[in-house]
Amino acid sequence: MRLMVWLSLTLGRHLSRLVLHGIAVYFLLFAPRARRASADYLWRILGRRPGLAERYRHILGFATTIHDRIYFLNGRFELFDIEISGAELIDAHLAGGRGVLLFGAHLGSFEALRAIGRNRTDRAVCMLMHAENARKINSVLAAINPAATQDILPLGKLDSMLHLRDRLDAGQMIGVLADRNPGKDGVTPIPFLGSPAAFPTGPFRLAAMLRRPVLFMCGAYLGGNRYRISFSPLADFSQVDRKGRDAAITAAQAAYVALLETRCREAPYNWFNFFDFWGELPAQPNAQAR
Repeated sequence: MRLMVWLSLTLGRHLSRLVLHGIAVYFLLFAPRARRASADYLWRILGRRPGLAERYRHILGFATTIHDRIYFLNGRFELFDIEISGAELIDAHLAGGRGVLLFGAHLGSFEALRAIGRNRTDRAVCMLMHAENARKINSVLAAINPAATQDILPLGKLDSMLHLRDRLDAGQMIGVLADRNPGKDGVTPIPFLGSPAAFPTGPFRLAAMLRRPVLFMCGAYLGGNRYRISFSPLADFSQVDRKGRDAAITAAQAAYVALLETRCREAPYNWFNFFDFWGELPAQPNAQAR
C-alpha cells in the first residue's frame, strides 16, 4: 500500500491508474466468489445476464474508488470533478450546532464524502465501525495518510457510546455504512432488487437510542474523474419516544433500503458488496427443523 501511495502521488492519477486494469483482470479471472457475486448483482440491476465487459467495469470501478482514496485523503481535490446535491441539509444541521448521523452503504466512495466534509467545514467527519474492521481500515489509512486514522470510531468498547454521544453533541458528522453486519444476528429481511436481503437493524436502533436525525449519503463514482455526492433526508428520531421507537426504526430502515435501491439504479456499477448478499439471511427455525 505504501508503494502504491508513493507511485500514485509521484506519477499522478492518470499514469498510476494503469495498474488498476491489471488488478481488475486478475480478480475477474482468479476470484470466483467475487465474480459470481458481481454477476448476480449485475443481473438484478441490469435485468439481463451481464457481459464480460460489464463484469470487468464493475470490478474496475471498485479498484478506482480504492485508488482515489489516496488523493482524497491527501487533499488533492483539484483532481476531481465533484457534483454535490443536498449539501444544504448538512449545512442546516451544522448551523444549528447539532451533530448528524450519515447512513451510507458499500456504494461508491465513502472517502469522497469524508473528504468533502473536511473541505466544507472544520468539524470532523467520523466513521463508526466495528472494532476489527476499524483496526484493518486504520492500518490502511495510516499508509495513505496517518492523520486520517483519527476519523475512525470503533464500536464494541465500553465507552464507545459515550464517545459517539460526545462527538454528536460537539456537532460532528458521524458516518455509518448500514448495509452490512459482521454476524447474522440482528438483521431484518427487506426486499432489495427483487429478493429479500438481510439488513442490520443495529445502526437504526443506535440512532433511535441517541434520538438523532439521520441523512442518507452516497458518493457515486461516475467514471473518469467524476463523482456525485448526494445527501437525502432519511429519519429524525429526536422526537421519538420509547413507545414509538420500534415503528420508527422499521419505517427508517424501509426508507433506507428504498433509497439504496434508487441510488444503485442511478449508478449501477457502484455496488461493492462482492459476496452472496442475498444469501446472508439467517435460517428460519422451521426450515432447520425440516
